[in-house]
Amino acid sequence: MSVYTSVSDDEMRAFLTNYDLGGFVSLQGIAQGITNSNYFLTTTAGRYVLTVFEVLQQEELPFFLRLKQHLSDNGVACPAPVVCKDGRMDSVLAGKPACLVTCLKGSDTSWATAAQCFNTGAMLAKMHIAGQTFPLKMENPRYDTWWRESAAKLLPVLDAADAALLQSEIAFLDQHSGSHLPSGIIHADLFKDNVLLDGEQVAGFIDFYYACNGNFMYDLAIAVNDWARTADNKLDQALFEAFLNGYESVRPLSDEERTYFPTAQRAGCIRFWVSRLLDFHFPQEGEMTFIKDPNTFRDLLLSLK
Repeated sequence: MSVYTSVSDDEMRAFLTNYDLGGFVSLQGIAQGITNSNYFLTTTAGRYVLTVFEVLQQEELPFFLRLKQHLSDNGVACPAPVVCKDGRMDSVLAGKPACLVTCLKGSDTSWATAAQCFNTGAMLAKMHIAGQTFPLKMENPRYDTWWRESAAKLLPVLDAADAALLQSEIAFLDQHSGSHLPSGIIHADLFKDNVLLDGEQVAGFIDFYYACNGNFMYDLAIAVNDWARTADNKLDQALFEAFLNGYESVRPLSDEERTYFPTAQRAGCIRFWVSRLLDFHFPQEGEMTFIKDPNTFRDLLLSLK
């Protein structure tokens, strides 16, 4: 989450005429994150999260908003879309696609406990199961084709060692896609800052705008790579096991999934190393932006090889 599109109070008052949410009180930008412009919106009816989409197109939004509604209806802790007066879940603000969702209680954590890892893993498994009955499909926009195309753009600006590592890992992953494994709706970005916690319990998963169809081990690996990662970008074994144990308390893994999981972790590293390299070398202009260290996932990848 970041702020690239500034929104005036008058624009918000006009925007709110599309909703039954009372009068405008305040708008506060959210600086964390990368892709969209996000705000906390307070009205006389309560507090909500406003997202103005910088990349996604209007016609793409129904997938994500209907998914959140489906998951919320099926017991997965996540924000629910706020419906406009005309029944739509998406809207337009400052000439860009936008939406409102409920604002959940809880907060994220920088350093997770074993109990938080266990409960987040369990909720992720619950999400994977609930997503099996979601009727819409979305191809993963940041998977093998994307990282190959992105690598071509990045190679001229990387040093020799990083360029060689990126090329060799992509070549390895081309031979080990995991396409034979159980798949369905995945979050694809379940970092600690995308989970709100109420003590040790999960209050909600947020930021579903990379959600898509993919194999469950890839999604689990993305989460574990962040939740169990230490300050020196290695994995804490106790947190790693807690997260997997939580997941398996709801959805046990098959032998094939266990075998593939280390490869999925390497794929998760490539996905976020590449995206952070792009943000670092080709930054998007914004009023309040937060660019994360790309070397985090390069170093974790090296520790996993």
